[in-house]
Amino acid sequence: MGVKPPVSGSATEDKGSFQEKKKILLVDDDSAIRRILRRVLSGEGYSVLTAANGEEALELAAAEHFDLVLLDLNMPEKDGWETFEELTEFHPLLPVIVITARPNQIFPALAAGVGALLEKPLDLNRLLEEIPRLLQEPRQTRLARLAGRPSVFSYVPPGENHDESEILKK
Repeated sequence: MGVKPPVSGSATEDKGSFQEKKKILLVDDDSAIRRILRRVLSGEGYSVLTAANGEEALELAAAEHFDLVLLDLNMPEKDGWETFEELTEFHPLLPVIVITARPNQIFPALAAGVGALLEKPLDLNRLLEEIPRLLQEPRQTRLARLAGRPSVFSYVPPGENHDESEILKK
């Protein structure tokens, strides 16, 4: 998977000059996917909080600051699109990556203004490329996407090679 272990006790940490970890909210009703993605993302140096459904996600987002959200669409109680609407109503600049096994979501994703759409089985390498891209994205780009103006949007259909990432299929 190309996942680097977290660096601990490095020289930059000892000097107190390290950057604060970016905080990701991971929302998926599948506990195995939450566990695997949390481990992978933590290994990449992110702080990850998880939610099993949209209601939990909205409660966490009201109580905590997040830098990015990974959001599944197929969930009980409140599905991903309902959760996305409420999240972006209160946090319009919060970048969101939709991860789903639901087919034909590219046009709803474009219309909603999500930062990226990744279909399951999830390509972990592409996910790890999209996260920093969205974290570094200028505010103007996010606003343009939400307003329906031309902007960068990533769509990652399910790939042909599914080694370790096959487990992330729903």
